[in-house]
Amino acid sequence: MTSLPAGWYKDPADPTTQRWWDGEGWLGKAIPADATPPDGPPPADEPGPQAPPAPAAGAVITPPPVGGSPAAPENPAGPPPGWGTPPAGYQQPPPGYQSPPPGWTPPPPGYQPPPPGWTPPADYQSPPQGGTPPAGYQPPPGWAPPPPGWTPPPPGWTPPPPGWTPPPGWVPPHAYGYQVQARPHGQPLAGLGRRLVARLVDIVAVLILNVLVNGWLAYQWWLEVEPIFRATMADPFATPQPASARSSYLILTMLVVATALWFAYEVPALANSGQTLGKRLLQVKVVKLESTDRLGFGRAFGRWARMGMWTPLWSCYGVGFLAQLVIAGSVLFDQQLRRGLHDKSAGTVVVAVPPGHRAQPVQAAPDHADDSSGGKR
Repeated sequence: MTSLPAGWYKDPADPTTQRWWDGEGWLGKAIPADATPPDGPPPADEPGPQAPPAPAAGAVITPPPVGGSPAAPENPAGPPPGWGTPPAGYQQPPPGYQSPPPGWTPPPPGYQPPPPGWTPPADYQSPPQGGTPPAGYQPPPGWAPPPPGWTPPPPGWTPPPPGWTPPPGWVPPHAYGYQVQARPHGQPLAGLGRRLVARLVDIVAVLILNVLVNGWLAYQWWLEVEPIFRATMADPFATPQPASARSSYLILTMLVVATALWFAYEVPALANSGQTLGKRLLQVKVVKLESTDRLGFGRAFGRWARMGMWTPLWSCYGVGFLAQLVIAGSVLFDQQLRRGLHDKSAGTVVVAVPPGHRAQPVQAAPDHADDSSGGKR
C-alpha cells in the first residue's frame, strides 16, 4: 500500500469524484470533484461502497473470455505513484480546462485582454518579434492580434492615404511575407518563354514580307557591292574599295521599307484585337492596364514605336539593333507585371488567354448615369 497521508483525493476509479483516503483504503461515499470537502473524514454513519448483490438463484453468470482474464480496472486503487499532497487552498480546475502550451508565460500583473473586434490604428507600432510588452502594458481599445504568418512591413514603409485604391495588378512592396502573382483583369500574365516564341514568329512573318517587297532593292544593292566583295575575296589584305553612295541609299531605303512593313503588320492587329499572328498562335494578348477595352490606334502605335522606330538606325553601326535588344530585354527587370519599356510607355500589359477567348470590353458609364432625368436637364 502507498504511504500517502490521509485526506480527500480524486477517486482513481472515477476522476469526476473525490473520496477520503485514510492511509490504507477509501472510506465513505464519493462527492463531486468540484465540491468543497469537509475538514476531516466523512461521518462514521456513511457506509462505504456496497458490494454488488449476489446473483439470484438460477441466474446465468457470463464467464470471462477463453484464454483471457477479467479486464483490469482503468485506474489502480489510490492516487498515482509520486503524486504529492496539493497545497493549502488548492482548487480543482473547471471542467474542460487545458494546460497552457510549453514555454507559455503568464501576462504581467494588471494585464487586460483587448475587447473583441479591436484592430490597431494606422500609427500603431507592434513590439519587436519575440519581445514581450513591459509590465502594465495595455493595448489600445479594439486591438486584435495579427493573423497567423503575418510579418511586419519593412522599415520606412508608410501606409497609403485614406481613400487610396491600388491600380489593377498592383502588389504591395513587402507583400506581407509572401509573393502574390498578379492577374490583371483576372487573367494570368504571359510567360517570358511564350512571349519570346511569339516575337520570333512575328519576326519570321515580317521577314517574309520584306523578301517579297524589298527583294528588288536587295538585288540592286548586291549589284553595287558585288565587285567590291569579289575583289576583297581575291586579295583579303588589299585596301577595299569604298562603297558607292547608291548602295548606302539602297540600304537606308530597305530599312525604311522594313519599318513600314513592320508597322503595317503589328499596329493594326494590336489596335483591333491585341494579337498579332505570333501572339494568336501562342495564346498571348496585349491589353490595357486599366481596362479590357481595345487598345486603339494611338496606344498600339505608341507601343510599337518604342521599338520599331529604331529600325532605320541599323545602318548606323547597329545602334538601332542594340537599342531594340535593350528594350525587349527590359521585361526581365519587372518581376511584378513583366512589362518592358514599350509596355510602360503605352500603359499595356501582356496576359495569357485560353484558345478562342474574347474579352468583353468594360462599358463606361454615361455622364448622366446619376441623373434622374436621364440627361434632359
